[in-house]
Amino acid sequence: MTTLVLDTGALIALDRNDRTVWAMLRNAADDSAQVSVPAGVVAQAWRDGSRQALLSRALTHCDEVPLEGSLARATGLLCGRAGTADIVDASVALVAAARSQTGPTALITSDPTDLRHLLQTLNASVRLVAI
Repeated sequence: MTTLVLDTGALIALDRNDRTVWAMLRNAADDSAQVSVPAGVVAQAWRDGSRQALLSRALTHCDEVPLEGSLARATGLLCGRAGTADIVDASVALVAAARSQTGPTALITSDPTDLRHLLQTLNASVRLVAI
């Protein structure tokens, strides 16, 4: 069973009722696979809960990973090592890398170039799924 990690583009796609991304989420739920979403990703996608029923429903199937403590510090360190400034992307890469330590992991993203660079900096084995 493959763990999924979702970035902001994936949440926006779910909110826009993208059937491909919804199918990935449904398959993960059917397989009882873990689906992780870093808190910063939720913050980037969330605008008005009363108008984002699809996104709200999708998030009920996800484990929201807080950006605090050691993850927050590791995120800053990764930005420094990779020469990037986007802390949300860095937190996504770190969550995906951590999940990959326990089994196959796929990162659903609309930004494969930046995330590939971050994952390579971490030397993490994560499958990128571009949407």
